Amino acid sequence: MAVALDQPVADFQAQATSDQAVSLDSLQGKQVVIYFYPKDSTPGCTTEGQGFRDHYAAFQAANTEIFGVSRDGLKSHENFKAKQGFPFELISDKDEALCQLFEVIKLKKLYGKEYLGVDRSTFLIDQHGVLRKEWRGVKVPGHVEAVLAEAQALNKA
Repeated sequence: MAVALDQPVADFQAQATSDQAVSLDSLQGKQVVIYFYPKDSTPGCTTEGQGFRDHYAAFQAANTEIFGVSRDGLKSHENFKAKQGFPFELISDKDEALCQLFEVIKLKKLYGKEYLGVDRSTFLIDQHGVLRKEWRGVKVPGHVEAVLAEAQALNKA
């Protein structure tokens, strides 16, 4: 079953960088930002990740954990995370289980060819595991600031 606004998100298990096993249930009591991006070390994905990195302290102050998700493997993620100095973990979703849960796989076109790819999307889950906000088809400029403002408002609610 896919996620829906104002509904609990099903627990999931996922492998992440730093040998972390991430589950939503283990994050109860914290808000969670999960952002999906197409590919490690590409221009838009790097800029987006840097935005979350640069605002990380403010997210932490708002009781919010951040996880980046793509279909890249853990080795690629570790390199990307180290090169960019990301203080948060990156989840490898090679089997697309999270991509399917959050319905972020879309038909895309590149140079006239169609393919299934990750639609840049971000989700804000409250401290009780309920999806409170979603951004789909994200444009990178100003996006992290919008997510931070929502996380801060939700933390005060």
